[in-house]
Parts: sequence; C-alpha cells; structure tokens
Amino acid sequence: MSMSKKKTNTKGKTESDIAPKLFGTDGIRRTANEFPMTPGCVMKVGQAMGHLLRQLPSRRAHDKRTVLIGKDTRLSGYMLEQALSSGLNSMGVNVILVGPLPTPGIGYLARNMRADAGIVISASHNAYHDNGIKIFGSDGYKISQEMESQIEELVASDQLESLLVPSPAIGRTKRIEDAMGRYVVYAKNSFPLDLTLDGLRIVLDCANGSAYKVAPAIFEELGAEVVVLGNEPNGVNINDKVGALYPSRVQSAVLKYRADVGISLDGDADRVIMVDEKGEIVNGDHILAICALSMKEEGSLSHNTIVSTQMSNVGLDSLMSENGIKVVRTKVGDKYVVEEMRKEGYSLGGEQSGHIIFMDHSTTGDGCVAALNVLGVMIRSEKTLSQLNAQMEDVPQVLINIRVNERKELSEIDGYTDLINKISKQLGSHGRIFVRFSGTEPLIRILVEGPDKRKITDQAEEVARFLQKELG
Repeated sequence: MSMSKKKTNTKGKTESDIAPKLFGTDGIRRTANEFPMTPGCVMKVGQAMGHLLRQLPSRRAHDKRTVLIGKDTRLSGYMLEQALSSGLNSMGVNVILVGPLPTPGIGYLARNMRADAGIVISASHNAYHDNGIKIFGSDGYKISQEMESQIEELVASDQLESLLVPSPAIGRTKRIEDAMGRYVVYAKNSFPLDLTLDGLRIVLDCANGSAYKVAPAIFEELGAEVVVLGNEPNGVNINDKVGALYPSRVQSAVLKYRADVGISLDGDADRVIMVDEKGEIVNGDHILAICALSMKEEGSLSHNTIVSTQMSNVGLDSLMSENGIKVVRTKVGDKYVVEEMRKEGYSLGGEQSGHIIFMDHSTTGDGCVAALNVLGVMIRSEKTLSQLNAQMEDVPQVLINIRVNERKELSEIDGYTDLINKISKQLGSHGRIFVRFSGTEPLIRILVEGPDKRKITDQAEEVARFLQKELG
C-alpha cells in the first residue's frame, strides 16, 4: 500500500479525503516492516507528532517539547524506536527512551514527568511479527481522534520536509534507567497501604512481554510468593502460547503449585485474565463485577455505575442490576470505555478481554493494577477467588473469529440483514447477536448469547459460514 499525497494544513483541514487510515481502535497496528509499520512511515509519524506538539503550549518554561517512548519486547521494537526518535528529533523534539514498560506505565510517566506526550511501541496481544504505536497526550490519556486524523493527513502530505527545524534546533534523545522502578511504585500505590500479600502464592504469566521484570517485582515486594512464567523474552516469543490469550498454562500451574490465584498478562500488560484456586478462569467481566460490588460497598463507585462494552456478558448486567449498579455499554475498545468514563465521571470500567480501568488511579487499562484490586478484595473479604468469581453467573456465549480479506459495510451484503434478523427473532428477548470487525486484526467477530449453548453455537456457525463465503 502506498501513501497518497495531498494538500493538508496543520490544523487538520484537507482538500481531499484520500489520506491512508493509519489508526484503528487502539493506535496504529500492522505487520512489522510492512506499511505503515516501516521505518520510513514510522519516522513520518514521529515528524507529524513532533510538528503538532510544537503548535501546542509547552508544559515547561523552555520551548523544547519532550516525548517519552516505551516499548514491549518485540524484535522490531529496536528498529521502530530509532525511526520514531529520529522523526521527533528532526522536528526539534527531545526524546526520552524508557525501554520495555507496560503501556499504562507510559501513560503514567508522561503525566508524572511533565512530558508533552508518551508513545508506546507495541502490538499488545498480537504475535511478534506485528507491531504498533499507541500515543498518549500530556494528560496521560490516549490522544483524540482529531489528532490522529491530523497525523494521518501530515504523513500522507508532502509538507513534512518543509517543516523540519533548522539544524541548531534539532532535538536530543537520551535513555533513562529507572523507569521500571517508578512504575513499580506507581502500581503498588493502587494497593491499600494497610494490607500486604503475605501468605499468598501467585502464579504470574508475563507473556514474555513488557512486564517481564516489573510485574514479578510488584507482587513480590508486597509479600507474595510468586511463581513466574513467561519472563524470558527473546524478541519473537511474546504472546506465543503464553499470556492473557492463553491462560491454560496458568490454570495448570495454579493446580500444580496449589496457588491461591493466577494472573495472566498480555504483551503490553494493559489487560489481565485471572485464574482462581480451582483452576477456573476469571475474565474481565468477572473482574469488573468483583471490583464493582466491593467499591459500591465502600462508597467509592462513582454514580454507582460501571462502563463495559457490547462484548460483555449479559450476566454482568443482571448481577449489577440486582445490586443497584447501572451498566453503561460502549463500542468495543478500551478507548471508548475511557471516553465514556471521563465524560460522565465514572470510576470503574473495562472489557471482557481484561482491560480494566480504575479512573481514580490510571488513565488506561492496567493488568497489574486490576489484579492488585482483586487481591485486595480477597484479603478484605476473607474470601477465595472462586467464591468471588461465583457471584456472577454467565449466560452461555459463543464467540467465533473468522479471518477476512476485505472490509465492507455488512448491511450492504446481500442476505446479511435477513440472516441477522432471522437469528435475532429466534433468540427473542433471552439472547442477542453482535457482529463486528476487529479494530486491530483482519478478523470479524461473531458473538451470540442465549440460554441454549448448542443452539447459539449453530447460529454463530451459520453466520460465520455466510461471512466466510462473502468476505474470506
């Protein structure tokens, strides 16, 4: 795919609408060394970001802008880190490299260190051959869709060369060594000061990703005995049959070591899946339920409301309703959850996939912080994780992912609407069907929910066959 050139001004207004779409639901993400995750394009992203930052007021008294860059453990991270730094430097922006660090750590440090932005080089839960870019503003939150559009327009334009700063104004890049320690302290501060993890045995899977050093330190320093898995990254084994997408390894280890809990992070540690002492999975919906009930009891659940997405099980809604808690649903993607939370002042939100946001502490999903909050509930309530997990009863749910070669408006596919209407009528008021394109992979996700597992499986497979034929 080549980049089209067009006229663009620095305020994001365009004379045509042909800029390539770089950003998805969670930043830029593609196969490394293929457009747009090539050194040349990533350097232009850095240049565009640097130019836009120079149009904004500086956070410091001096005029130099500063950007933090962190990454996960992918082989391509070295290449893209240098390209991004070069682009920013060429626009007069100073860069601070912090090395491998969880995505939420960059959001925190950008704000804490008074940087003008923070950038994470990561493809989250994807395999090593993919990589991506997530951008945080000076406030620690992911940048707006407007700024994403401005970056896309500048990357596609022929203006960047003319916007380079004079040679005396070129930025500098330096590396700091204590970022991991700063993040460990930050995460531990989300755990009540009057509690410890003494006496708990934890199995922790770091997915051979960005938390491979910091996560063990967090739980060990709080007193837990930690059995660590997935802490030997080699550049190509991130998320490789380990981590939040593959919790079976933790399930087995919890039973083997007779652990109290298992914690499975993804490659950039912004999501978590937990495992109870019986080896049963505790997904994001259940984590949300456990924390929401506890926060409501202690009076810290803002507006007695949580935010989830369209993928969350209806069992979450039922349990929350029984306990006087409202559930607000958004589009799929933690950025949409955060947007809703910020807009209405909610304190807890998340996704079934394990992105859990505690707005009083974090600006984005944080796997370690979410796990610590669950552990805090366990200790204070003197209940096992299996007891807490049993509070929510799932309605049977089937999710099928199919790989697609093209994206098109689903309603425009002949026969699609009739098929969905037929299944919706069959489900009635006791179930639902939800179909969407993934925002980060060439997949379409089909979710069917209802009381009869065999029936909803047949219905999901019927839609999958139809869409495979039309789009695969």
